[in-house]
Amino acid sequence: MLKSLFNWKVLLNLVVAIGVFVGLVWLTFRWLEYHTNHGQEIPVPNIVNKSVQEAIKILDDSGLEYEVDSFNYDPKYRPFQVLQVYPVPGSRVKDGRAIQLRVNPRTWAKVEVPDVINKYSGLAFQRLEQVGLKVGDTIFEPSIQKDAVIRILYKGNEVKPKTKLARFSIVDVVIGSGPMRNISIPNVVGLTVKEARLVIAKSMFEVGLVEHEDGSKDESDIIYYQDPAAGDVRDQGMQIDLWASKKTPAELSAKIEQLNSIYRMKVDTGLPPVRYQEVPAHQEPDYNAPPPPPAPRKDDPKQMTQPLKSDVSKATTAKPTASVAENNKPKTTTSNTGGSSGNNPTASKTVVATQKPTEKPKAKKVVVE
Repeated sequence: MLKSLFNWKVLLNLVVAIGVFVGLVWLTFRWLEYHTNHGQEIPVPNIVNKSVQEAIKILDDSGLEYEVDSFNYDPKYRPFQVLQVYPVPGSRVKDGRAIQLRVNPRTWAKVEVPDVINKYSGLAFQRLEQVGLKVGDTIFEPSIQKDAVIRILYKGNEVKPKTKLARFSIVDVVIGSGPMRNISIPNVVGLTVKEARLVIAKSMFEVGLVEHEDGSKDESDIIYYQDPAAGDVRDQGMQIDLWASKKTPAELSAKIEQLNSIYRMKVDTGLPPVRYQEVPAHQEPDYNAPPPPPAPRKDDPKQMTQPLKSDVSKATTAKPTASVAENNKPKTTTSNTGGSSGNNPTASKTVVATQKPTEKPKAKKVVVE
């Protein structure tokens, strides 16, 4: 068996196989070298801080491809200025290699305007700042929607929601300041329904019921009646009802009279005006009058035995009468005529004029139950 391995024919086949293998490997590497331009490298030019137009021209002249990517906008650099290059400048790459360029955009990235119409102004400002928009002027305009956003303006022009604006753009917000009062009603009789809508909207009112005589909804019908009447004053946002027909107002005089009897009620001004007198809700107390005496309590014995005012006054008035009567009593007189008392026993008697004094009235006890 060993002899057969060392046979010259076997050895020849082995050498041929090895030669074929080496040749294939050599041809493969040669093909790869030719296809990939092995050994032919190009240095990456320094194009940082150049404009993107200049950078593209330099890369085209060097035989290099390029890919442009927008960086976040930085106001410190010029628009379309190359900020970064990959691979870095000075690196050696093969011909046809794509170089990535990071370029400063012309302005900030665009954002959508949020839908904040008819929303509360505080919430609207917060939403605008969240998306990256800045609020400039705040304009107040008469509207029935007080403190609500009516419009958003950008450079004086109205912008609709979802409109794209550059980030950090300044927008003006129009906010309702409340309805206007006592606005004169415009006269739309004789106008078409379409024209009446424009006049009413311009006068800051709203169109209410529109009744067509023939039941159609033709905007070219002529207005022959309106309520409220022209010249009346109403607040902003009030509705104006309209009656329209293809006929002229002169042909509808009977219908107009019927509507007047319903919507134009006459007020009788011949009656005297009603006068109202205001009554004070609280009457001020009179501090000059003496306070009333306190009512006696049932459980107080002193109050029960105290005489009334009338009895006390009677008792006090009876005292001076009694004293006067005592002063008017006749005094006892004794007459001595020369010691002859014994001879005139009658004369010697004391003559006393007796007079009953006025009795003092007794105080009555009054028991208050």
